[in-house]
Amino acid sequence: MRKNTNKKTVAIIGAGFGGISAAKVLAKSTKVDIYIIDRKNHHLFQPLLYQVAMAGLNPSEIAIPIRRLFRRKPNVRVVLAEVDAVDIKNSRVSYDKQWRKFDYIIIACGAKHFYFDHNEWEEIAPGLKNIEQATEIRRRILIAFELAEKESDKKLQETYLTFSVVGGGPTGVELAGAIAEMARKTLVNDYKVADLKQTKVYLIEAGPRVLASFPKKLSLQAEKDLKELGVTVLKNTRASNLSFDGLQAQEHWVNCKTIIWAAGVKPASVAENTESEKDSHGRFMINKDLSTLANSRIFAIGDVAAFRKEDGSILPGIAPVAIQQGRFVGQQILNELLGHPRGVFKYWDNGIMATIGRSRAVVRTGSLQLTGFFAWLIWVFVHIVYLMRFKNRVFVFFQWVWGYFSFGYGARLIVHKTWRFYSGKKLNYHSEAEQDNQ
Repeated sequence: MRKNTNKKTVAIIGAGFGGISAAKVLAKSTKVDIYIIDRKNHHLFQPLLYQVAMAGLNPSEIAIPIRRLFRRKPNVRVVLAEVDAVDIKNSRVSYDKQWRKFDYIIIACGAKHFYFDHNEWEEIAPGLKNIEQATEIRRRILIAFELAEKESDKKLQETYLTFSVVGGGPTGVELAGAIAEMARKTLVNDYKVADLKQTKVYLIEAGPRVLASFPKKLSLQAEKDLKELGVTVLKNTRASNLSFDGLQAQEHWVNCKTIIWAAGVKPASVAENTESEKDSHGRFMINKDLSTLANSRIFAIGDVAAFRKEDGSILPGIAPVAIQQGRFVGQQILNELLGHPRGVFKYWDNGIMATIGRSRAVVRTGSLQLTGFFAWLIWVFVHIVYLMRFKNRVFVFFQWVWGYFSFGYGARLIVHKTWRFYSGKKLNYHSEAEQDNQ
């Protein structure tokens, strides 16, 4: 790697909310050269990813090429590569089978799904962290409806029209509500044989309530809203024995062909492959300025970092945390280059929110707790503001609103893979090339 000795080099691993926020701050200075390293070429607005999975939006409406974001920033270089590990002691990053040294490193690679040591479940129950997973979930749901439409066996048809979502956090709640609403309201008249009003959606949560990180009042309201949409909420229930025929929910067996995983996450593989002090969940232990314990010039932010607040709790892995941490780290590096001391990161809690269908939500901001349609309007406004900020174009408002309320007709396409069905047992997916050869 060629290096201008008059400038400091900064590697940003991951182009999520935290990485992009840090890069935007750093890009304002001529004193640094920034390398954004990501295995994807786009920044993804992850909070709306479930809408892609539910055929409400197209992937292009919530993603933007990283290069486009920084096309007018000559000191920002985008590197399409998968980072293998970080050498904390020597400030090096390994990618493309080489070690490269940087003056500063920001680890912002996010998290991946955790199947509690049952990695074989990933094929059965995809999670929702990227566009590929979202389109796979969308494909499985739409195929299930198609198979139900042509199935004469009522018992098997019922199995196709049964969906299980494992995990009662915001993603699980949003997915379960969206599936129920899609089947009973949006697509109900599109199918002539299968009665989509008979669709069953199970939300399986191991804890005592859904949305456990929310105040109890909002949690109970979310559960009530889900039930009104037709979702069966199973609390204090662990899912096990996942298969293409269903799953075990404590003593209850659920016959279903489609399972979606929203139960657990852990830091990305980069964190696993990097030697540094971590907490019990594999997240980097960090100082008050967000630097790692072993090297003050290497920072960890977002889902890979365990930042402990004054009350002893760990900041949650949500977008506002990553955004604020990214901005903070970027500014700390610039301040340090000017000879200023570092500060202490303080998170400004703007609240948390989750949507249940297209007219209900729960919102907590400060001491204020809101539910229903007004909370949903706030949810829409906040997401549009954030989306416009990252997409950097005003017309995204109209594009997003039209796709959201018209339920994105183009997004309902079953693409990329074809399917075959064998003996009523399993949905088998093959690439188009494989299908052509059979």
